[in-house]
Amino acid sequence: MLNGFKDFILRGNVVSMAIGLAVGSAFTAVVTGFSKAFITPLIGLATGSVGDFSEAHFTIGKTDFPYGLAIAAAIAFVITAAVLYFLIVVPMAKIQERFARAEAADPKSEKRDCPRCFTEIPAVASRCAHCTSEIEPVPTALAKLTTDAADATRVAVPYQR
Repeated sequence: MLNGFKDFILRGNVVSMAIGLAVGSAFTAVVTGFSKAFITPLIGLATGSVGDFSEAHFTIGKTDFPYGLAIAAAIAFVITAAVLYFLIVVPMAKIQERFARAEAADPKSEKRDCPRCFTEIPAVASRCAHCTSEIEPVPTALAKLTTDAADATRVAVPYQR
């Protein structure tokens, strides 16, 4: 039982996840500090108020509602989300888009129903695999199949003079 636990803990994705959580909490602390040091005073300058929302509160009866903490947390969240989006998500999407290869569509993946037995068959089929009746292939699927085959032979045959 302990060997299984050891294997689980030493698995690469668990260690990576733990490192990611530690870096994420440190990043959150940096963003919170940045928002308290720079963003909150800038908002205070723009609105003409104090700018430190963490002390803002109101009282109803004997209950204190520190709404400033929620505002400060929302500002830190928006800054964190913006930094992650613009510095990580957008560049990674562009990198993945650049290196993504156009995958050829499988002509057999296009399906239709057999007109005789109503089972699902490939659109390029000329005979039903279930009832063995002869049928006409779908012309667009057949054209795609011949185009893909021509492209494959063009790539496979080396250049000859």
